[in-house]
Amino acid sequence: MGAFRSKALAIAMAAGLLSLMAPARAEDNIPPRQSWSFSGPFGIYDRAQLQRGFKVYREVCGNCHSLKLLSFRDLADPNGPGFSPAQVAAIAAEYKVTDGPNDQGEMFERPGRPADHFPSRYPNDQAARAALGVAPPDMSVLAKARGYERGFPWFIFDVFTQYQEQGVDYIAAMLQGYEETPPQGVNLPQGTYYNKYFPGHAIGMPQPLASNGQVEYTDGTPADLQHYSQDVSAFLMWAAEPSLVRRKRLGLQVMIVLIVLAGLLYFTKKQVWSQVGGHA
Repeated sequence: MGAFRSKALAIAMAAGLLSLMAPARAEDNIPPRQSWSFSGPFGIYDRAQLQRGFKVYREVCGNCHSLKLLSFRDLADPNGPGFSPAQVAAIAAEYKVTDGPNDQGEMFERPGRPADHFPSRYPNDQAARAALGVAPPDMSVLAKARGYERGFPWFIFDVFTQYQEQGVDYIAAMLQGYEETPPQGVNLPQGTYYNKYFPGHAIGMPQPLASNGQVEYTDGTPADLQHYSQDVSAFLMWAAEPSLVRRKRLGLQVMIVLIVLAGLLYFTKKQVWSQVGGHA
């Protein structure tokens, strides 16, 4: 009886392990893993992609969503979008920034300057909620705040592959996940839209990128939904972690120093203990 119980327990544990390792079902709608230039320990941002993504943000996403933690001069980051100072000044001047008080003690609006942060379209969350029904989230760190569970055993592999793009994968998938007709048996609350990648599938935001050619690209990149979603997602990743390239470069330098130091310590140890052994 004891042997039978042991075998039954082993079979149950094996079945449970296999169920955990099984790929996600189609109805789970796991966002597909994308290929990003900034993936891995040596990845860097694609400057052209970030500039296209900023264009999509400015013409589409920026109509509702803010970037409160990003200043205009950040767009000149050579490890990021890499706009020239003149381009940054021109972009900033297109925005109106509230400043003051002036000599009369009143607030006033002026053209933006490179040192200014991106202004919100709405003065506060209450005004945004009154206009849209819900206050849209700020996009400054959205790519790091959003994500999804990859489950076992993938999260173990992610440690060794340094996969940390769940958030940007999710955003790119969500922008492409709208469907005009929900699956049979799915009833959406009034004022919501079906999105197969959004948690719960009922999203209050209408499809922002609804047609090809909505944003004009001038570098020959296809102006379609797939590229729009990937480009703006990459831009949001940079906005959330602008120091990513410098961090990876510093990490590589630290690893090289540690390897050299470990080698020096090893040979020093051999030299010291060889002399001790000789005297013995």
